Amino acid sequence: MTDTILYSRTGHIGRLILNNPERHNSLGQEQLEAIQARLTEVAADDQVRVLVVTGAGEKTFCAGASLAQLGAGQISGDCFQNTTGQLAGLAIPTICALNGNVFGGGVELALSCDFRIGLEGSRMRVPAAAIGLCYPLSGINRFVESLGVSLAKRILVASEEFDADAMLEIGFLDHLVLPAQLEDTTAELAQHIAGLAPLAVRAMKKILQQTASGELDMDEARSWSQVCAESEDLQEGFAAQREKRKPQFKGR
Repeated sequence: MTDTILYSRTGHIGRLILNNPERHNSLGQEQLEAIQARLTEVAADDQVRVLVVTGAGEKTFCAGASLAQLGAGQISGDCFQNTTGQLAGLAIPTICALNGNVFGGGVELALSCDFRIGLEGSRMRVPAAAIGLCYPLSGINRFVESLGVSLAKRILVASEEFDADAMLEIGFLDHLVLPAQLEDTTAELAQHIAGLAPLAVRAMKKILQQTASGELDMDEARSWSQVCAESEDLQEGFAAQREKRKPQFKGR
């Protein structure tokens, strides 16, 4: 496994790191395949309740797909889109801790996470139109679902650059912090989510995602809700409320 993609788990929190700061954490075929392998590992691990995705270094979270490999045809087919789709499709909540600027497909990678924390002084831009590339269809759809058509046009068609304050204003970022605060803010959010009831969290994430895509399956939604209503976790939640203590959820 390449050392440019790192993964570890502590308790219920998984951490995926893009570890190639010399190349602004850009993603070639090797990195994309490594991310997919790690995400498969995360999906199979019942102990992981939240995944943090971040980058190494202090300049760039991710510069997207490797332009050198794209130009040489070395990235196969829809490998990048398969990677972002796999990340977005995880049942557990995901947090993107953007350790710097974000460009190109890195923006979509961040949008594939449920929550985004960015840094004061950082920038965001998707330069596809500036180099003559039509952004992939599934990626365009992700921008529209996440931010709406008008903002997607500003980002993709106009190739507009956004500073950190603008990223927060348009809803790309959920939180904006100083660089020294990123680790603690991310850890606090991850620990909070990891302490919530896993079944309820996963059910509501599925329902929200289906609703956003206009593909809500009412029968499935009702079944997920019923599983939560009949769960040991719900009884534990009620008991913790009565006893004025922190609940200990088991995910069952």
